[in-house]
Amino acid sequence: MEANNLEKSKKHMNLPDSVKIFDTTLRDGEQAPGVALTVDEKIQIAQKLDNLGVNTIEFGFPAVSVGERESARLINDLGLNANLCGLARVLKNDIDALLDCDLSYVHTFIGTSSLHRDFKLKMSKEEVIDKAVTAIEYAKDHGITVEFSAEDSTRTEEDYLIEVYKAAESAGADLINVPDTVGVLVPTTAKLLISKLKNELKVPISIHFHNDFGLAVANSLMGIEAGAEQAHVTVNGIGERGGNASLEELVVTLKIAYGIDLDIDTTQLFNLSEYVSRITGIKMPPTKPIVGENAFAHESGIHVHGVLENAATYEPIPPELVGHKRKIALGKHTGASALKAKLEEYDIELNQDQFDSVYHQVKGLGDKGKCITDADLKAIAVTVLGKAKEESIKLLGLSVMTGESVSATATVKLMINGKVKETSSIGVGPVDAALNAIQDLVKDTTNIDLEEYNIDAITGGTDALAEVFVITSDEDANKATGRSTREDVIMASVDAVLNSINKILMIKEAQ
Repeated sequence: MEANNLEKSKKHMNLPDSVKIFDTTLRDGEQAPGVALTVDEKIQIAQKLDNLGVNTIEFGFPAVSVGERESARLINDLGLNANLCGLARVLKNDIDALLDCDLSYVHTFIGTSSLHRDFKLKMSKEEVIDKAVTAIEYAKDHGITVEFSAEDSTRTEEDYLIEVYKAAESAGADLINVPDTVGVLVPTTAKLLISKLKNELKVPISIHFHNDFGLAVANSLMGIEAGAEQAHVTVNGIGERGGNASLEELVVTLKIAYGIDLDIDTTQLFNLSEYVSRITGIKMPPTKPIVGENAFAHESGIHVHGVLENAATYEPIPPELVGHKRKIALGKHTGASALKAKLEEYDIELNQDQFDSVYHQVKGLGDKGKCITDADLKAIAVTVLGKAKEESIKLLGLSVMTGESVSATATVKLMINGKVKETSSIGVGPVDAALNAIQDLVKDTTNIDLEEYNIDAITGGTDALAEVFVITSDEDANKATGRSTREDVIMASVDAVLNSINKILMIKEAQ
C-alpha cells in the first residue's frame, strides 16, 4: 500500500500508538496434536523469541506438571528481556503454582459462553464472575501483572461479556484478553466486537484469535484497527486444530501494510520458523506466506524477467527483510532471462548454441511435469559444456530387452562417418548390453575400452535425473571423458560413451 493511500485508510482506523506481541508458541502452540517440547527445547525457543524481540512469552501452564514448573524456573533464570507469562485457571492452586516459579505475569481464564457455563463449568453467570474476580484479586494481592481472558468470548452473550470484563477490570486486571477460542470471527465481526469493548473498557485490550476458518491474522488486524494494543501469536501459526494467528504473518503485515514498526528483528523470522518446524515436526507448506519455501520463488518467465529488472515488480516484501532468499525456479514456465540468471549465479558461461541446448532440455523436462532443481541444471549445463564439438558418430536408435532368467539384449543403430550401422549384443544388464553393442559397431573405426563408469542420481525420487560419467581409451592410449544427464539411465550411459568416443576421434584427427 502506498504511503498516501495508507494515510487515507488510517483515518478510518482506531490504531493504537503501539502494538505488543504476546507469543504463545510454548503454550498454545505446544497444544497442537503430536507436539511435546522438552525443557531444553522450550529454553531454546524462548531464547530465540527473546532475540527476535517479542514483548511477552507465554511459556506454558505451571499447574499441569512438574516439567512445566521446571521449564518456567529455568527460563525465568535466563533473565530475558521479554515478560515471562504463565497460564492459570481462575483457581488459587493454579496461581500458587505460578507464584512458586517466581513469575510476575499471569494469564488467567474462565469460560463465559453458555456452552461453557452449562456443559463444562456447570456454573451460573454470577458464579463465573465471582470466580474470575476472586482469582484476579488474589493475583493482584501478590503483586503480579494479570491478563484476564473470557474463554469462548466470541460466542458469549455480548451484554454479559461486557459485564464480565468490567468486573475483571474493577478487580484489578491489567489487560483484558479477547479469545476467539474456536475461530468463529470474520474480519467485520472482529472489528465490531473490539470497537465495542474499546468503548466500554479503560485497560488495554489484547486479542487471541484462532485460525479455524483461516482468518486468524485477518481478524487480528481488524482487532488492531479497532484499537487492540496486544496480539497473541505463535510461530508458524501452530496450535490446536487450525492453529493460531501466525507471528511472522502478523508482524510483517503490520510493518509493511500498516507502517507499524514493532521493534521486532524480522531478519530472524525465517530461521525461527525453520527451527520451530524442525523441533515440533510440523512441516510448513511451500506456499506458507513469509517463511514458506516458495514465498520468494519465481518460475514464470514474465515474473522472473520483472524481478530481475526490479524485485518490487512481483515481490511485496524483500526476502532479506525476513531472512529468506529469492529463488528462481526452473520448469516449463521458465524464460531465457531466468535461465541466464541462474547460469550466471553458478558462474557457467555458454555460447549461444550451448545455451539453446540447455534451454530446450529444461523446457522439455518441465513439459513432462518435472521441477528442475539447481543440481539438475548444473548437471545439464556441465554435460552440454563437455560435449564433443564434432560428432563423427551419432545415435540413431536404441532398443533394450531384459528380464528374469534371460540375458539382457540391446540393439543399437549408429551413424558412423555418414554410414548407418546396426547390431545387437547381450550383457549382464541393459547398460552393459548397450555398451557392448557400441563397442562392436565402432571397432572398425577405433578400438575402445571403458576404463571408468560412474552414475549418480542428481536428486531424490524415481524421476531423478541420472548423471553418467565415463572415461574411455583407445589402442593408442588416447583417453577422453564423457558425460550425460538424462532421465533414462541407459540413454544417459549411451550418450556419455558416444560423447567420449567422439572426443577420442577428434584427438586422433588432430595428431
